[in-house]
Amino acid sequence: MAQKAPQRPSSAKPSREDDSKLSLVSWNVDGLDIENLIERAWGLCSYLDIYTPDVVFLQELIPPYVQYLKKNAVSYLIIEGGKEGYFTGMMLKRSRVELLEKNIVPYPTTTMLRNLLVAQATFKDHKLCLMTSHMESCKGHAEERMKQLRVVMQRMTDAPDDVTVLFGGDTNLRDTEVAEVGLPSTVSDVWESLGKREHVRYTWDTKSNTNKEISHVCQFRFDRLYLRPASKEGVPGLSRITWP
Repeated sequence: MAQKAPQRPSSAKPSREDDSKLSLVSWNVDGLDIENLIERAWGLCSYLDIYTPDVVFLQELIPPYVQYLKKNAVSYLIIEGGKEGYFTGMMLKRSRVELLEKNIVPYPTTTMLRNLLVAQATFKDHKLCLMTSHMESCKGHAEERMKQLRVVMQRMTDAPDDVTVLFGGDTNLRDTEVAEVGLPSTVSDVWESLGKREHVRYTWDTKSNTNKEISHVCQFRFDRLYLRPASKEGVPGLSRITWP
């Protein structure tokens, strides 16, 4: 990643600095695929320049990608979920979100480089627990994925009632697996809460995205976002969700 990236375009949209809404993006950057890596990292930074999300969940980071982000996305605090191989990360808008504490929760039985990255933070008057993960992949690892989902749901429900909890990432989950585990009554699937819009249903769709050159059609909603609002009386919460 030594080559110089082209200058990024100026922001095409007004700044969100005065916006009272928390904005969030989750993105698997596919760092394991080194082809055109510098151009794709530049593309992510261009997106950040335009939309200025407050929180960014990242999966499949590799060390050179992190170094590029630290150099080119200086308005964000970058939290790493690992140092070797590939790992998750978070980016928090320095002017909008304050990090209080971070920790990495290992999955007890995983056979791959998987864990749960957790950040305690504040946004204006809101207490946040932000979590991201890249769960076990491939059809044969359904049981392990469901174990990992149970860990996530347990931490969401165990969080203090004055905290809003947001989990998002590349879960690799199938609908049948989520149905078998079940979601707690306090946790909502954001895509479902927003009306289950079909045109944004699939986040792994080889019918519309052919960059992986897979011969057969695969359509799955691997990337998911879950919300558990703060419920304590008198505590401000982030419960109303909208598309950008």
